Amino acid sequence: MTKVTVKKSALVCGAGGFIGGHLANRLKQEGFWVRGVDLKHGEFENSTCDSFILGDLRDRTFAEDVIDHKFDEVYQLAADMGGAGYVFSGANDANVMHNSALINLNVLDVCKNRDIKSVLFSSSACIYPEHNQLDPDTPNCAEDSAYPASPDSEYGWEKIFSERLYLAYNRNFDMNCRVARYHNIFGPYGTWTGGKEKAPAAISRKIALAQDGDSIDIWGDGLQTRSFLYVDECLEGTLRLMRSDIGEPVNIGSEEMVTINELAMLLIAISGKDLKINHIPGPLGVRGRNSDNRLIRKLLDWEPQEPLITGMERTYKWIAAEVAKQQTAGSFTV
Repeated sequence: MTKVTVKKSALVCGAGGFIGGHLANRLKQEGFWVRGVDLKHGEFENSTCDSFILGDLRDRTFAEDVIDHKFDEVYQLAADMGGAGYVFSGANDANVMHNSALINLNVLDVCKNRDIKSVLFSSSACIYPEHNQLDPDTPNCAEDSAYPASPDSEYGWEKIFSERLYLAYNRNFDMNCRVARYHNIFGPYGTWTGGKEKAPAAISRKIALAQDGDSIDIWGDGLQTRSFLYVDECLEGTLRLMRSDIGEPVNIGSEEMVTINELAMLLIAISGKDLKINHIPGPLGVRGRNSDNRLIRKLLDWEPQEPLITGMERTYKWIAAEVAKQQTAGSFTV
């Protein structure tokens, strides 16, 4: 008798986005049958998903249509989000909260009804209290510091609400939802212009456009601190968390903290250009933020290892090539 091997299936919500696109590719490499769902296709590379469905997960009927069987793993990365210019301006607060909450309410409840147990929710370091991140040199982002809750943005408030939603479904419906608190994920094939890009991509674009002797603009004094995690390391942590028995939120980030000025100088050095930094007013977010990896080391016996410069070299090279491509085509817009 011939043995029939049935592939495991995975659903990636937000597969047209940066992390979701990389995640779908990784799951395909592992042999999964993968369905991707998003409002849009990926902007920079073709999807490798076996099935890619365009649609709006805020629509309950659509969510029921695409979550049409008992997937082995569901990754809920779909959200209304962007960089500091989008999240911290205040102009998008209602949409950010309404859209992302609806997506999570629909996806999670349909998964429960389909008897899907394994759902991973992509939360964010933005859930941590603002008062613990006022000192750029000693921010406190340990997982147990999240309460009393006091995020600095409505994006963070929606994420913390949704964390509690997923954990409530674990308790009430015997699910195995996992919560990953991502810290500034970066890499190639991500948004690098248009207003929703994050700091590594925005700075890389500015440097790629600049000529020797020019200045690039940085919001604030540049002394605010962050850590940045390369996307491949994010995927590794995500899959390890999904397949673990960890029923509490866990940071997935780097502990290599830098100031925004240091990040800019690193990227300038990578470019080989002679550039200056010009500080201008702009939305900043918290003064300091860094991943605290003590819990993930303890629970998963793993943490990211790649130095910041390695991922930044790959990211700058890709963005510089994209800028050059658009300039050659005469289609570049900031």
